[in-house]
Amino acid sequence: MAGPVVVAAVILDSNKPIDGLADSKKLSELKRNSLFELIKENSLSWSIALASIEEIDKINILQATLLAMQRAVDGLHIQPDAVLIDGNKLPKLNIPAQAIVKGDSKIKAISAASILAKVARDKIMLDLAEQYPQFSFKQHKGYGTQQHLDEIARFGILDIHRKSFNPIRTMLLK
Repeated sequence: MAGPVVVAAVILDSNKPIDGLADSKKLSELKRNSLFELIKENSLSWSIALASIEEIDKINILQATLLAMQRAVDGLHIQPDAVLIDGNKLPKLNIPAQAIVKGDSKIKAISAASILAKVARDKIMLDLAEQYPQFSFKQHKGYGTQQHLDEIARFGILDIHRKSFNPIRTMLLK
């Protein structure tokens, strides 16, 4: 409900395998942070990209995510032969691409990208926690937890909240 959408693209180096790659949601924060550095150091190319809160609210979360995916692929300094995407939708790309449902638990390069994206987004939310200490962004990372909803009710809607997301959209209509 808060913050940008963050995605990443990774081209792994088969000569430098990285042990422990898995779906970022199934790894501890400590393990993700450790892998984050290994991925950056040992990949042929990597890129982290985002779509802003304003873009999310203007074009919707799916379209903003697809836009961020385009940016991540464009940000690679090596042009891949093909792109494997986690999910069931593809961004507009000028190279062949395939969507793979639950790809972050099946394909190591997608796992690596999900780790980069999760750690980068968490860092953004930790920075926002310092900027907005009344909100517990360090804990809930901007997701729609009860704690976050209670904080919105108590302290109000911030400029970093996604205005197109409920219940924020409904609150703004009152």
